[in-house]
Amino acid sequence: MLKLATRFRGGEQTCGLVAPIIQALNAIESGDVAEEHFTTVGDDWDIEERTVAQLDRLGLGGLELDHSLSTVSGGQVISLGLAAQLLKRPDVLLLDEPTNNLDLVARSKLYDVLDEWAGCLLVVSHDRVLLDRMDRIAELDRGELRAYGGNFTAYEQAVEAAREVAEKNLRNAEQEVKREKRELQQARERAARRAGNASKNLGNAGLPKIFAGTMKRNAQESAGKANETHTARVNDAKARLDEAGRAVRDDQRIALELPATNVPAGRTVFHGEGLRVTLGGREIIGGADLTIRGPERIALTGPNGAGKSTLLRLIHGDLTPDAGELKRADGRIAYLSQRLDLLDLDRTIAENLATFAPGLPEGQRLNLLARFLFRGSRIHLQAGVLSGGELLRATLACVLYAEPAPQLLLLDEPTNNLDLVSVSQLESALDAYEGAFVVVSHDERFLAGLKVSRWLRLEHQKLLEASAPDA
Repeated sequence: MLKLATRFRGGEQTCGLVAPIIQALNAIESGDVAEEHFTTVGDDWDIEERTVAQLDRLGLGGLELDHSLSTVSGGQVISLGLAAQLLKRPDVLLLDEPTNNLDLVARSKLYDVLDEWAGCLLVVSHDRVLLDRMDRIAELDRGELRAYGGNFTAYEQAVEAAREVAEKNLRNAEQEVKREKRELQQARERAARRAGNASKNLGNAGLPKIFAGTMKRNAQESAGKANETHTARVNDAKARLDEAGRAVRDDQRIALELPATNVPAGRTVFHGEGLRVTLGGREIIGGADLTIRGPERIALTGPNGAGKSTLLRLIHGDLTPDAGELKRADGRIAYLSQRLDLLDLDRTIAENLATFAPGLPEGQRLNLLARFLFRGSRIHLQAGVLSGGELLRATLACVLYAEPAPQLLLLDEPTNNLDLVSVSQLESALDAYEGAFVVVSHDERFLAGLKVSRWLRLEHQKLLEASAPDA
């Protein structure tokens, strides 16, 4: 059983796991017939050919076997780690977020390799395209592991069906509690009226005191038993309500009404011609032309290291081009980098929002944060203690409701390190956004959910119009 962790331990030479075998083969070929060489080789006489073939299948055919890992990208390190493990011919392969840091091309090749894998495969991933290629889905939720037959799409359907049943049961349980409470109150009121009437009637009947006292005690006992019965029914109903509440998933959705961005369809939000950027003596962008008009939804793709983040920083104004001309329309441009570093981590969520939207009344800010699922005492959490998904939601709340509202939103790999619920919440927030945005992402399912209207690809320093991946 072998494991490929997200952080593959690098610094060794490429496929260092096979280097001893290749060295032993070279020794044998040179005439050294020491027994330890044959022991090292074992059944792997074709290791060099298999290594080259495996690297080629994962899109790493251009790398030599003695290439140092210290000079390759993070995505290539992940692919190299997988290649090394597959060469061991394991029976079981455990993969922990294997598509993190992989671009679309590398992801596609990894999908193909795993599709052909004949052994047992266990994957931890938030990549919905990869999960749709699985035979079963196991979900760890609130300390319980639940298994679902079929791929991720089948899992989503099963979860949604269970959610509908659970929410219906919850509504029924809430109604039952209300009904039992109402009946308990009515029973108490009836008992009080009967007790009052009985006391009055007994006084008027002229019965002996001992007999009247006995009848009064009997009436009180009867009323007490009725009260106990109704109270027990209320408690049982509350228990069923608690059980029904626990069955409802906490995958809360974000429902927003964002401020108008006032971006007419024909308005030029950004225009650049002949843009060139050189960093560290290397040309990153060479003569790029880009015009963004109206509320366009643009996906920016390209291999890792192509300069996509650099282009976003150029659009935002963090970088000045070495050549070319650019013009930004009047209006705010918001940039969410991979680091999500817009908020003051020492201040609370509520304080950060007040900084971004000082003209918004406090009551409206509280309602707004509730829409982003921050309620009660949680609005007073410091930004620095938030999880990745929470920090993204807090940042979106501040950015989307900032004064003035952004007309252009730049997002750099926004789904990195997010769980599937947080990705869904991000999609909901961006779906309500009416301005223009440019998003860099290798998550095809996420981009499809955003209803991207224009695709760009940055590769070999050139920015080109592109087609959607499934086109």
